[in-house]
Amino acid sequence: MAVVIPILKPNSDDSNPQNYRPISLLSSLSKAYEFVILNRLNQHCLARNIIIPEQHSFVTKCSTVTQLLRVTELVHTGFQNHQATGMLFVDIAKAFDKIWHDGLISKMMRLGS
Repeated sequence: MAVVIPILKPNSDDSNPQNYRPISLLSSLSKAYEFVILNRLNQHCLARNIIIPEQHSFVTKCSTVTQLLRVTELVHTGFQNHQATGMLFVDIAKAFDKIWHDGLISKMMRLGS
């Protein structure tokens, strides 16, 4: 459980609910639990080489700037070599909010994470 405080995005219309960022105020225990789960998930993914080097995520700890530099480098190299460059961008906004958390924990336990 969390207390959710809506914060208006800069220079946004305050009458549109999409223009607010939900900020969750969690208890210290919840934050500690989240930290433990994240570490276990990271260890599981890294130990099994699930995350490829080209994947940018919390697991690989790449920043947005690093991602943009990598994309720019790939496009530039493709142009120099007269190659086509294809990319796939996936936005999974709010995916974790919609996941069945008990099912995720159960699967992680079955996988020995």
